[in-house]
Order: sequence, then structure tokens, then C-alpha cells
Amino acid sequence: MEEPKNPPDCGVHRVPREICVLAPWPIFTVTIERDAAGQDSIYLHAGGQGFWVARMIVNLDGHPILCGPFGGEAGVVVQAMAQAEGIELRPIQVRGWNGGYVHDRRGGAREVVAETHSPTLDRHEADDLYDAALTTALRTGVAVLTGVHQPGILPPSFFQRLALDLGENGVSVVADISGEPLKALQGGVSFLKISHEELIEGGYCESAERSDVIAGIRALRSTGARNLLISRADQPAIGLIGERLVQVEPPRFRPLDYRGAGDSMTAGLAVAQARGLNPEDTLRLGAAAGAVNVTRHGLGTGGLEDITAIADRVTIRDLDANGQPIA
Repeated sequence: MEEPKNPPDCGVHRVPREICVLAPWPIFTVTIERDAAGQDSIYLHAGGQGFWVARMIVNLDGHPILCGPFGGEAGVVVQAMAQAEGIELRPIQVRGWNGGYVHDRRGGAREVVAETHSPTLDRHEADDLYDAALTTALRTGVAVLTGVHQPGILPPSFFQRLALDLGENGVSVVADISGEPLKALQGGVSFLKISHEELIEGGYCESAERSDVIAGIRALRSTGARNLLISRADQPAIGLIGERLVQVEPPRFRPLDYRGAGDSMTAGLAVAQARGLNPEDTLRLGAAAGAVNVTRHGLGTGGLEDITAIADRVTIRDLDANGQPIA
């Protein structure tokens, strides 16, 4: 008797794969809000780009392993909060304390009450972080490189070497970095995702207009990244997949908070890479994760079922060399 065949698997619901996430300095966040009854609510979370990417990977049924430094009382708290959200840690114990902030949103907008910065890692701490990320990513096969939230924490060459070492050893690298670390890249990256603001700040283009962003994408070829994706806030993202120029159009929603949408997009790209999705479905999952995030409170949040439903509604439109849609 012939054995029954398994149904086709598009990759979205495969057994979760581990993904290494480099977080140069996880932080703590305290947000004060006022509820409908006029009562104050205080929310305490782990934070930072690497953590927000890892949180969304968990929501997408992935298994992130976050490699980052932890030190002092703040480090103890950040570790506990990250683990409570299902994030596995590869912690590097350091002498400095993890930074963080207190934001007041009772008036609607974010007001910075207090902020403390993370110190520069010394060379031994940086070496320990490098080796932790290197060996973890070699095991998982997929890595996300997130950047530094203030200059000087790590030398730009840290990111250059790590991307090359991982890429040359078969690891699929998704990078979401900017500034000097971005300029230092010389290859090894499978997917480079940055925002149009970072593109402008880096001097790659002058505005968020489609033609300017496309010029900036071409300038980013100097990084050696094989695929590029530029998020543009409420405008469709622009991508270069190999030599194919595309516009990525998710459904438009009224945003509750744009913060965290880019990190959610990065997480979606990484999960898609881990599951072996084709380039178009990779873009769809990334765009859907970002689109759902803007409808919610909290960074790096959203559910797999909802994101998958939105991914089916994402349109990938080919553009010609001048950035005009191809019929």
C-alpha cells in the first residue's frame, strides 16, 4: 500500500528554526501612560533594536538567540525581562551597566523623562561578544546584525568582520545597521534593510522620494549586500533583489505608532530566510510584520496569524530603471 503523501508546505508553519540576533547593548524601557479612567500605568520592558527584532521573531514562531552584553543591576533586570518573553540569551557579562530610558506618554506624545547611556565595550568584552555571535550564528545558519544606538560602543570594523566571516561560512546574514558600521560593510550580507531616514543621514540620498531612494539603493551596492530593502514610513518600501528593482506595497493602515515597524520588518526577513522562502514571500512577510506593528502599542509586537493574513495582501510591483512601475 502506498504511503500517504504530506501536503505541500509553503514554509510559514515549519518547525521554528533558531536565529542568532546580535544586540550590541540591550536596554530597559519604562513608559508611563494614562488609561481611559485617568489612572496612571507604568510599563517596564526590555528594549533596544536587537531585543525588538528578537521579540518579533518569537511572535513569528521563530527561536531567537540574542547575543548581547549585560552588566550591573540593570543587566540583571534586562536579562530576566527578555527571558520572560521567550528569548534565549547568549549573555556576555561586562563591567558597565545596561542603559535605558523613562518616557512619559500621558499627554499623548512621548516625553523623555530620563535616559542613561550604555558605555563603550572594552576590547576583551568586544572580543567575547564577537565570538558569541560568530559561533551562535554558525550553528543557527541565520543571523541578524542590529546596530548601535550611540556612536563608539563598538568599532565599525566589528560589523565588517562579522558579516564577512559569517557570509563566507554559509550563514544567511540580515543586517539592519546604519552610520559608520553600515559604511564599513564589504560583503557577507544576504539582506540589508535600513530606513529612508538612515539612507539620508548616511549621505546616500537627499529625500524619501522614490527616485532619490533608488539612487541611494544603487549607492548602497558599495556595501556588497546581495539584496537591499529601504523602508519609507507610510510609503511603500523599495527593494533591490539581485538586479530586480521592486516596490513593496502592504495594505495602508492608520498608524498608532511608527516606532518598531522597521525592526519588525527585519525580523520578518530573518524568519523568512530561516524557512527558505523565495524572495517575493520574504518581502511579503517582512512588509506584513511591519504593517501590523504600526497598528499596535509596543515595539516588535503582532501575532503570526494576523501577519500571515496581511502578507497575502502585500503586492510586489516591478519597477523600471527610472523607478516607474512596469505594467
